[in-house]
Amino acid sequence: MNYLEQSFSVHFDYKVYFTSGIFDISNKDFENFLRERTVPSTTQKILFVIDEGVLNTHPELTDQIRSYFKNNVSMSLVEEMIVIPGGEEAKNHSMHFDSIIKAIDVNAIDRHSYVAAIGGGSVLDLAGFASAVAHRGIKHIRIPTTVLSQNDSGVGVKNGINFKGKKNFIGNFAPPVAVFNDDRFLETLSERDWRSGIAEAIKVGLIKDANFYCWIEENVEKLVQRDRETMNYLIRRCAALHLQHIASGDPFELGSSRPLDFGHWSAHKLEQLSGFKILHGEAVAMGIALDTIYSALSGHLLMEKAERIIELLIKFGFEITNPLLEIQDENSEILKGLQEFREHLGGQLTLMLLADIGIGEEVHDLNFLLLKQASKKLESYQHQMIDNIKN
Repeated sequence: MNYLEQSFSVHFDYKVYFTSGIFDISNKDFENFLRERTVPSTTQKILFVIDEGVLNTHPELTDQIRSYFKNNVSMSLVEEMIVIPGGEEAKNHSMHFDSIIKAIDVNAIDRHSYVAAIGGGSVLDLAGFASAVAHRGIKHIRIPTTVLSQNDSGVGVKNGINFKGKKNFIGNFAPPVAVFNDDRFLETLSERDWRSGIAEAIKVGLIKDANFYCWIEENVEKLVQRDRETMNYLIRRCAALHLQHIASGDPFELGSSRPLDFGHWSAHKLEQLSGFKILHGEAVAMGIALDTIYSALSGHLLMEKAERIIELLIKFGFEITNPLLEIQDENSEILKGLQEFREHLGGQLTLMLLADIGIGEEVHDLNFLLLKQASKKLESYQHQMIDNIKN
């Protein structure tokens, strides 16, 4: 046999910063980061991509950015800032991707320059993907503005857009050069967006850290009341667990396992079936509920612990099921999520169930009759919850 062989590795590292008022003139966090990465004899530029929803609630933001760079930062700010609709709308239409690529081209953003995205997870996913494919990779900075993106999606290494009705069908793995979590952006979140991000924290506690899960149970009231200090801890701990997972095994998902996607096989399909009217975190809460009850019915988890988890979801105000999630027969639309989940990675279907609170266990198939039973049980819990509210 006659052949040549090559093998090499690429080292990635980035920091997740926690700050408040990132573009206040007195805040040096962002300026110091950029100054440390100055390339001599090179004109470095920075292009901002901003979530339209963030701009609506922070109309002063673009002026703040311009003042910040005028007073503090030597890097060349691109005057044009790209505004993208927030939510899944950002990832559903190629015109938004095209607008970022065009701005990179027109403004001559090269590989020594930066694209900085400010917004929720969808805008970060989109901007990260565009940055990664332009010039085969432009440095990307994430500034997440939601609970969900600050504790989960925004601190990870995935980028992507939706295609043919499938979530994240087109995408890549390209770590950011830095993430800046600014708690000021959380102040203007709607109740739905505030609560939605907590679902991912519950998820990571359930599969990674029982003590963190118990802490969430103990702090429900403070989190519901939007206590900033409590939420800051939740975000930081959840982000830390997320980063530990990325570093521990298969960061680019070369195998068939997606441990952090507990509850997600149905959640992703539920989002798509609802026309993305159901928020990601809301869908994840329902997916967690379904897979938790299935874990109990299949003998992996004690039912009393499963019911404890359902109770926590309800305390946060999450719905635990939806007509689109109900399983009537083997042709139920939600079940297509299983095949799409497998296809996303290829190979053997691998799903995460619960062996205990804080302990995940991988399985490679689901029993349809037990899944249907789990669906019916959630309907019963939901009706009980509604009755309790009425009474």
